[in-house]
Amino acid sequence: MRRRVPLTIAFVAGVAMIIQFFIPHKASKDFYFSVLDWYIIVAAFSLVLGVQSLVHVHITRIRRRREGYPYSILTIIAVAVTAISGIFWGTGKGSFFIRIYQFITVPMGATMFSLLAFFMASAAFRAFRARNLEASLLLVAAVIVMLGRVPIGFYLLPKLPDVVEWILSYPSLAAYRGIAIGVGLGMIGTALKIILGVERRWLGER
Repeated sequence: MRRRVPLTIAFVAGVAMIIQFFIPHKASKDFYFSVLDWYIIVAAFSLVLGVQSLVHVHITRIRRRREGYPYSILTIIAVAVTAISGIFWGTGKGSFFIRIYQFITVPMGATMFSLLAFFMASAAFRAFRARNLEASLLLVAAVIVMLGRVPIGFYLLPKLPDVVEWILSYPSLAAYRGIAIGVGLGMIGTALKIILGVERRWLGER
């Protein structure tokens, strides 16, 4: 029973959403927007479960004095302060909640992306080694695109930005579309496996 009910719900919901996509009728659109409302409700419950899981993990780490537990204390305090400020003082312009976002969350996000840029540069240095023809083409294309995206590239070769636009509009876009098609087919396959009950790991089964 614990397995049949979720599988039945997934099957009925999946088939219904597939059918409504191909029926251009007002009732079909109303059903779609009703499902979106339910999605928002379910997402709200999942947010509550996520916060509960976060608090449980960090409280357990604090109790057992694991390595780095002071950071867990800061995490719990940050979650509590943010939630309380948003609930009691609102999220309007100039509120304490918005100040937390502007002066803490945004700078921390910028810092993380700055660190990510260095990791990407390190990975690119290891990947762009001309060991074979494919790696050599990747290296040449990367150098051309990087030079064409900075002002010095135009002064070195005035036609370089045009070459960059051609690379991005044809070879790069073709590769991107191929990857996007592959990802889309993978998503369709996974959705069909869940709807038909073939994929059951989301139920906690192996």
